[in-house]
Amino acid sequence: MTAVAAPRVTVAEDSVLLREGMCRLLAESGFAVVGAVGDGEELLRAVAADPPDVVVADVRMPPTHSDEGLRAALVIRSRWPSVAVLVLSQYVEERYATELLAGDTRGVGYLLKDRVADVESFVEALHRVRAGGTALDPEVVSQLFARARRVGPLAALTPREREVLALMAEGRSNAGIAGALVVSEGAVEKHISGIFGKFALPAAPADHRRVLAVLRYLEDQ
Repeated sequence: MTAVAAPRVTVAEDSVLLREGMCRLLAESGFAVVGAVGDGEELLRAVAADPPDVVVADVRMPPTHSDEGLRAALVIRSRWPSVAVLVLSQYVEERYATELLAGDTRGVGYLLKDRVADVESFVEALHRVRAGGTALDPEVVSQLFARARRVGPLAALTPREREVLALMAEGRSNAGIAGALVVSEGAVEKHISGIFGKFALPAAPADHRRVLAVLRYLEDQ
């Protein structure tokens, strides 16, 4: 039987303790850590030299500790589209989330650093983005939705459709949503169909309608 190769990951975090801890956690969770760097420029050089399957990057890194990690993540998405990216942030920063999710949202994640402590959820999110999915922190989703309600695109949705949409944004499958809401998968499919209809999102091979539904309100920003 052919052995399955471990997912290859590069970690970008300027805190040495957090970086080393994350690398150990990932190695113990079945990942092959092929790079560990402390700033955005180092990250780009590491990915150029040996593209991993997925990158984990802090949003704020040297020299200015503003958005170097995010900028590097956007460059990676542009130059190496096959490399998935999961960015970590100390706080919810809507502008950064919007920039990261403005283009192709496949293989992209945005989590708060606190989520790393929940090893199972963190590892699951990494596997999800590596497989081409999307992983958004529930708190990020909550704040983006709160802003969206003030603007208006979600006004047409029922309360249940909003609950379904929030769980979709977290990356849950239909089965996962059904379990969280204690409803049937058929009911979930019906709600999702209603969301797509209200957001005028017809089926298209090149589009990821589940994520486009979450991001539809950004058109009004």
